[in-house]
Amino acid sequence: MTEYDNAVPAIAKALAKRGYETLTPVQQSMLDPALVDADALVSAQTGSGKTVAFGIAMAPTLLKGAERFSQAGSPLGLVIAPTRELAMQVKRELDWLYEMTGATITSCVGGMDIRTERRALERGAHIVVGTPGRLCDHIRRGALDISSLQVAVLDEADEMLDLGFREDLEFILESAPAERRTLMFSATVPAAIAKLAKSYQRNAVRIATAAEEKQHVDIEYRALMVAPSDRENAIINVLRYYDATNAIVFCSTRAAVNHLTARFHNRNFDVVALSGELTQNERTHALQAMRDGRARVCIATDVAARGIDLPGLDLVIHADLPTNSETLLHRSGRTGRAGRKGISALIVPINARRKAERLLGGAGITPTWARPPSADEVAARDDERLLSDSIFDDAPREDEQELIEKLVSSHGAEKLAAAFIALYRSKYSAPEEIAEVSLEARKPRDAGDPASRPLTPRGDFGPAVWFSLSVGRKQRAEPRWLIPTLCRAGGFTKNEIGAIKMQPDETFVEIAAAQADAFLKKLGKDGMMERGIKATRLAGAPDFNSFTRGEDGPVRDGPRMDKPWKDRPRKDKPWKDTPRRDQEQKERPAKARAAGSGPRDERRMDDEVWGPAPKSKSFAGRKPSAGKSSDARGPKPFDKGKPKAKSGGNDRRK
Repeated sequence: MTEYDNAVPAIAKALAKRGYETLTPVQQSMLDPALVDADALVSAQTGSGKTVAFGIAMAPTLLKGAERFSQAGSPLGLVIAPTRELAMQVKRELDWLYEMTGATITSCVGGMDIRTERRALERGAHIVVGTPGRLCDHIRRGALDISSLQVAVLDEADEMLDLGFREDLEFILESAPAERRTLMFSATVPAAIAKLAKSYQRNAVRIATAAEEKQHVDIEYRALMVAPSDRENAIINVLRYYDATNAIVFCSTRAAVNHLTARFHNRNFDVVALSGELTQNERTHALQAMRDGRARVCIATDVAARGIDLPGLDLVIHADLPTNSETLLHRSGRTGRAGRKGISALIVPINARRKAERLLGGAGITPTWARPPSADEVAARDDERLLSDSIFDDAPREDEQELIEKLVSSHGAEKLAAAFIALYRSKYSAPEEIAEVSLEARKPRDAGDPASRPLTPRGDFGPAVWFSLSVGRKQRAEPRWLIPTLCRAGGFTKNEIGAIKMQPDETFVEIAAAQADAFLKKLGKDGMMERGIKATRLAGAPDFNSFTRGEDGPVRDGPRMDKPWKDRPRKDKPWKDTPRRDQEQKERPAKARAAGSGPRDERRMDDEVWGPAPKSKSFAGRKPSAGKSSDARGPKPFDKGKPKAKSGGNDRRK
């Protein structure tokens, strides 16, 4: 007797055919007889088999004791998922799980042809799987009739609320019959999920599986410390070292996804991208390429990769640190699924260690702090894989024996081995050299703690070497972007940078003597950094007394200007910074005098635009009255349409 014999017979047969020998805790909990026809709020971590779990839970209500479904009509079951990829994945799982029940399962997801979905709904379906937005569209247009709905499932309910689908979920649940079953599956149960469950469930059974208390026990977490400039090189070496069947690299932005995808393509990796800017067809093809082995590395953003399940995904790399601990767990949950082992590697720049520690601490994870695999370690791992390759286990075939003898007699065993090694290594990208960084955590800057590291005054910076940079104030150089540029170029932190002295055309920078040689070595012979900045090592300290105040202002070791801005002479301000209207105001009086008009006419619009002033007979020969304007030429063009004063005469002209 197997442990899923309590399931509906058709479902049990499908599980046996699929090779299920044991069920996960959340799947076993769905077989509890007390749960039949009851609402449930289930919290289980990603990768715990939730799709099969709610498939098992829905079956008794949908089939009502029958072995197979009758003819399809209005849907009896509805599964709501946050993303298109997860909805399509759920449909694939339910297809094999309900194969022997004769169920018709239809998907309704954004990005697909809505007309095709409408025709499928018109033909009838037993179960509909969809995303909130598209399901709402079908319901409002009358294409989806959920009046016969018996079970509604909310998969990844917490993610749907985070993505802003609360109103859509409420609309769908309020449109469904009140006597339906409602099953909610969520990785966590925050207050918003508890409130939603209280509003739309009836006496729900709360189920918390053991996996909720121990987060991803099959995942090995590794925090890899790198210099900021070596982040991408570290990702390459990690991919090469583990050589996983499938790997996913998480980035924080679409631009980062596009950048890494282009670079990895150039490095001979079989890589696909997954981001929100891709069409549904492109995203489907990318995932299919990972499933059938045409691609081995997927570079994705968080939103695009929610809920995806890739077979053989053994490695997750966090190229950019996640924003919170929940996202860290969600990303890592792509691996270590269904009893498989997996590795979650965080690429941690040395200036982001504290952020990484906060994220890991919030997730309750104690990682292994280490450096990324070096080029030598990657090469040694390649040699191990080569020597243990299964190709050596196969005996030579008879039709190959003659060719083998010719090769051995022509080239010898040593040359053949060398050629085989070269051919074996040609399919891999060469590993990268990575600078070593310290793994020691920074101590807190607390003056009362004797073990802490005190802040060092800039005057006591210690032995340093002066460098000249080929940018200055004229090139709008500023410490706020010069310091990160130096850190990326040299692979050190801002603590190794001392004084910064800016001149009109160059900038002098102090760099700790212990880092000076390594800094020059990383720059190379030309000494070029980002933005075309050239760094030159100086023999000694520059003579700042030789730099006097000139047209470009003083040096940057004191106030920027000797006088307040209001006392500065006008000539110090370049003409290019003067507003354009100032120039026009200088030119207009000269144009007006050339036209023969007086100062009063300078405030009026040009006659060429407005035409001559109108002449009215009522004003001809009229003597000005007291309190009224003596201007008998009629109203000015800009007076037209303005209300007159209530008292006698036009007060505006008094």
